[in-house]
Amino acid sequence: MTKMLIAAAAGGVAVAAVLVVRVPAATGPSTIRITDVQFGYRLVPDASNGRAGDVEMVQQRLFKPPLTQSIGHSYLICTYVDRRGRQCNGTYSLPKGTLVVSGMIQSRLLFEIAVVGGTGFYDNARGSLTVTSTHLRPRREVLVFRLAG
Repeated sequence: MTKMLIAAAAGGVAVAAVLVVRVPAATGPSTIRITDVQFGYRLVPDASNGRAGDVEMVQQRLFKPPLTQSIGHSYLICTYVDRRGRQCNGTYSLPKGTLVVSGMIQSRLLFEIAVVGGTGFYDNARGSLTVTSTHLRPRREVLVFRLAG
C-alpha cells in the first residue's frame, strides 16, 4: 500500500512538472515603430491634478509614418495612485492583432511600460513599449514596441 502511494505521488509530481512548462510567444524578437494622435481624453472625476483613485481615459488613432491613413486605435486607462503616479492598462489594436500593456507611469511625456500579451499575430507577446510625446495639441506620440518573442 505504501509503495502504491509513493508511486502515485511520484506520478503526480511528473504530471505537474509537465504542466508548468512555459509557453513560448508566437511573436519572434521584433521592433514596431508607429505614431499616435490622441482623439479622446477624460479624467474622472474632472480635476486639474490627479488624486488617488481618479481615472484617466485616453483614446488614440495609430499611424505608420507618415500620418496619412490610420492603421488602428488604442485605449489607455490609468488610475492615479498618488499625485503623479498612475497604474495603466492599455490595448493597441493593429491590423494583425492587438498588443496589451500594463505598468506604472509618472508622466505621459516619456515612459516605458511592459507588453504583457496580445492576440492574433502578437499572441502571447512579451516585451516593452517606449512612448515619447512629440506634440501636445493635439497630443502626438512615437511608440516603439520591443517584442522579446
